Amino acid sequence: MKIHDEIIVQGFVQGIGYRYFTLRKARDYNLIGYVKNLMNGDVLCEVEGEEGLVNDFIKELRIGPTFSRVTNIIVEKSNTLVGYMTFEVRF
Repeated sequence: MKIHDEIIVQGFVQGIGYRYFTLRKARDYNLIGYVKNLMNGDVLCEVEGEEGLVNDFIKELRIGPTFSRVTNIIVEKSNTLVGYMTFEVRF
């Protein structure tokens, strides 16, 4: 079953390549959506795909790239799909 998750990643996640790490992982898992920095220092990711793959993707986000320090992840799950075509970094 395909799902849509809105994910907020908190911690030291800006200025260290976190969005591009997320882009690579999303492509590895064949997921669609986007990732972007928020003004408050968090990272927002909206992702759609098979539920098991999305859950594995979220586990990767908890680890993050080498210099990141993830302190919290907030996930809001939905069965309503937006219908993204690709996964992209937004600015």
